[in-house]
Amino acid sequence: MDDDLIDSGRLPLSRKSLLPGTGFFYPDSLDEDRADERVKEAADGAEAVVVADLDADGLGCAALIRELYDAAVDPEPFLEDIESRLEDDGPAVTDEDDEDEEADGPDSPVALVGASPHNVEDALERVAEYADDGIDAYVCDLCPDRYEYVEEALEALVAHADSVRWFDHHQWDDEVAAAVRNAGVDLVVGDSDEECTTDVALRSLDYEFSEQFAELAAVTRDHDLWIREDVRSDDLADYAYWVDNEEYVAVVGAYGADLPEEALAYVEHRRVEKGKLIDLAVSRAEFKHVGEWTVGVTYGRCSQNEVAETLREQGADAAVIVKPAGSASIRGSEGFERAHEVAAYVDGGGHPRAAGCKPDIYDDMLDYANHWSTQGNATKRVILAAFERVAEAVEETEAADASEDEGVETEL
Repeated sequence: MDDDLIDSGRLPLSRKSLLPGTGFFYPDSLDEDRADERVKEAADGAEAVVVADLDADGLGCAALIRELYDAAVDPEPFLEDIESRLEDDGPAVTDEDDEDEEADGPDSPVALVGASPHNVEDALERVAEYADDGIDAYVCDLCPDRYEYVEEALEALVAHADSVRWFDHHQWDDEVAAAVRNAGVDLVVGDSDEECTTDVALRSLDYEFSEQFAELAAVTRDHDLWIREDVRSDDLADYAYWVDNEEYVAVVGAYGADLPEEALAYVEHRRVEKGKLIDLAVSRAEFKHVGEWTVGVTYGRCSQNEVAETLREQGADAAVIVKPAGSASIRGSEGFERAHEVAAYVDGGGHPRAAGCKPDIYDDMLDYANHWSTQGNATKRVILAAFERVAEAVEETEAADASEDEGVETEL
């Protein structure tokens, strides 16, 4: 295949926003081979390994753990490189599917291994295979839906490592949490309405962190819990999204929540295209009434949080942003705190006001071709059907409660 056909950076934004990035078209086998090599190189000789979700919250945990081990990386080479990136007129990466092979990171005795809720078991398995015996292992900002998904890989890691600690703030199933702890893991789960995972790591690690790291946790929380009272939180989230993971960890480890001028300049540069993609996604939105809720539904490569916020301002209680890669983000509000319940019906999960999913409806490339050409119609239907199921469950619960109240009044 001609490389130009999958290089979305060459497309005008109106078309680019409808298609997944270059990385989507790489076969899983190639991704797996590259992941093996990356983990093998990162873990070679490491004293500790951090397996983390690669957003600002997971990476914030990695910065704390490197501080704990006195293993921080010098941020200056990254900051010096930003100038060349700003001068580069080439296409900007605007979606996780565009991410190619991670840049070779500087050596640190605390290795960083990226993972997602959908492949955490793969990351754990690779660490168990490639890291030295007796390492300290940390898992951050990740929550398995079922213990059997991670059972074999986690038990192998526990047998291989000196210690395994797991920090998170998502909503854990009690049985899954108990099984993880019974496997020999020190699991600490924070209140998802009050803490981000960086908060959890900050209070759980036996170290006297400076105020800079406490502030980093607070600003990370501001974005991760969608509080949005600190303007710096969007800067952190965008910077984590747009730069190499090692760069983010090195920079916030040195500067905390107050990003240096070079990093802020890069963020502002990237936001020009980000804003245009947000506008395109908002322009495609439709509003559906499900039960007592108004649901804004749209499609495109975009920053889902900003799109959801705009749809809320336009009257939506909940927002669904379907991505070209087939996944979707579900965002709630004060009037809708059941995003995780909707996602659970569609092979996903998350928080009451923020969840994600990827419906299992793509059997071949024709299904994806239909997905792109119809702007995600099949995925939208599946997720709206999940909203209907949640609405029906709410109605049944309310009816049962009303019947019970009537029975009590009759007895009185």
